[in-house]
Amino acid sequence: MDIFKRIAEHRTESEQLGWTGTFKEYVELLRRDPAPAMTAHARVYEMISSHGVEEVNGLKRYKFFEQEIFGLDRAIEKLVEEYFHSAAKRLDVRKRILLLMGPVSGGKSTLVTMLKRGLEQYSRQERGAVYAIKGCPMHEEALHLVPNELRPEVEKALGVRIEGNLCPSCQMRLRTEYNGEIENVLVERVLISEENRIGIGTFSPSDPKSQDIADLTGSIDFSTITEYGSESDPRAYRFDGELNKANRGVMEFQEMLKCDEKFLWNLLSLTQEGNFKAGRFALISADELIIAHTNESEYRAFISNKKNEALQSRMIVMPIPYNLKVSEEEKIYEKLVGQSDMHHIHIAPHALRAAAIFSILTRLKETKKQGMDLLKKMRMYDGEEVEGYKENDLKEMQSEYIEEGMSGVDPRYVINRISSALIKQNLSCINALDVLRALKDGLDQHASITKEERERNLNFISVARKEYDALAKKEVQKAFVYSFEESAKTLFENYLDNIEAFCNWKKIRDPLTDEEMDPDERLMRSIEEQIGVSENAKKAFREEILIRLSSYSRKSKKFDYNSHDRLREAIEKKLFSDLKDIVKITTSTKTPDENQLKRINEVTARLIDEHGYCSVCANELLRYVGSLLNR
Repeated sequence: MDIFKRIAEHRTESEQLGWTGTFKEYVELLRRDPAPAMTAHARVYEMISSHGVEEVNGLKRYKFFEQEIFGLDRAIEKLVEEYFHSAAKRLDVRKRILLLMGPVSGGKSTLVTMLKRGLEQYSRQERGAVYAIKGCPMHEEALHLVPNELRPEVEKALGVRIEGNLCPSCQMRLRTEYNGEIENVLVERVLISEENRIGIGTFSPSDPKSQDIADLTGSIDFSTITEYGSESDPRAYRFDGELNKANRGVMEFQEMLKCDEKFLWNLLSLTQEGNFKAGRFALISADELIIAHTNESEYRAFISNKKNEALQSRMIVMPIPYNLKVSEEEKIYEKLVGQSDMHHIHIAPHALRAAAIFSILTRLKETKKQGMDLLKKMRMYDGEEVEGYKENDLKEMQSEYIEEGMSGVDPRYVINRISSALIKQNLSCINALDVLRALKDGLDQHASITKEERERNLNFISVARKEYDALAKKEVQKAFVYSFEESAKTLFENYLDNIEAFCNWKKIRDPLTDEEMDPDERLMRSIEEQIGVSENAKKAFREEILIRLSSYSRKSKKFDYNSHDRLREAIEKKLFSDLKDIVKITTSTKTPDENQLKRINEVTARLIDEHGYCSVCANELLRYVGSLLNR
């Protein structure tokens, strides 16, 4: 790739997006498409929606967030529908500060950063184009030029709504540069950019003694005040505060509740009336979405202070909890590791999953539902089927604790420990045991957790280890069973013959003696028990297989070993159970014979080619499973 050629192309693309015309031409543009006159809240909502929305299990998933935010579909649906969508429709919600409240490292900052980056990109598209009075320090909407008395007529003619008044700078320029002729005022297309301070403002608290309110509202320009002679002359004032520059877009307050009170007073009128006070000027209009984030302890302290009631009533608090799905937590770690320079170290399959299991268990609350432990609850949250429980049980558990997911181990701690495992010298690969060991060592060094929390977390590491043991056995089982594929297919056909006879009340013919006999109940149950099919459920399971078999037959399709996932799993487990002694010998013998060595090589090759292992972790897995089977 020619880097400088690509840079030149990008610059050309930006230049082509430029547009400058008179206010009269801008009005004609709005006649064709009133979209550029939308509010900041509407622009953010349209930007999110433009990436697509899909409904999964009655839950809306916004594709805009998919690449960076994992496992927070429920919280994001609430955020988009209850705040952004409502605010876009000009409901009173838009007059509220959006406060994202949640535990550390829960994704609040990432979410705000995504909105800012998304808005920058959207302003480069035709639908998201932003037009402003040329030369305005606040890049304000040109429709503010229309006199208040004429606005109802203009709104009707263009199909828009006009809110807000000209900033002091534009009022003066209209008089001095354009002689009040609003049709000649120049309008330009602007691209929202945090770097260029157009449409995005960010305020971060620091020492209240040294931080100036001018950071928010701008300040007097002392270099020109002697020239213009008055602090109320717009030419002697710098409209460069964060509230000024965030106009038409997003204003982010980082750790908002750590701010000194005087910095928050400006938000009272900005949220409710859409304006704020700066210098010796009348109230200045601003159209911006105010989004803040804080942690739970800061929020609790804030609401307990009666002085904050006015601001509290102007807030919509959106809880952003930790993710509670193992598969999504795994994606978080994959993303964070992928951003590092440690690509040369291979991470064995299930290593990150083991860490994710530990993390999720620390975040879950014990349920009152009978027979449901944290492990079953974790599986149901992750979309797995748990025998004896239905979807309604999941919904009940999700509504049982409002605060579930607001505490527990944070992803930052886990990724720190994974980093500690990755950085060890002379490593070419790390596996689940390395990761769990690093997590355990981290608990020993963690000064801020209590003895009870440490014991609880050690127990969860032990549970995660047992889950990994089951996964490791299953992985080796699949690889070994493939080496005995003919045996698996024979067992599969034998099972089908028996259940067909059982369901049709027929005898089955013994292939050796050619005598008729009853279906082999022991054989059928030995397979079904592998996947937890109870005695009461066996008839329904067998009939379901038979119906599937008939369906395939009607469609002239072959019902084979891979046609039913649960049956295949049962056959594999049964075969693996029968082969356990062979596996034990093959994986644990120090001096394998030629046949055993061939088997090991076949299984290792399969683990590498089809399951994502490297030669190091494949051999370690075989040794580890061998030791498990020999216990």
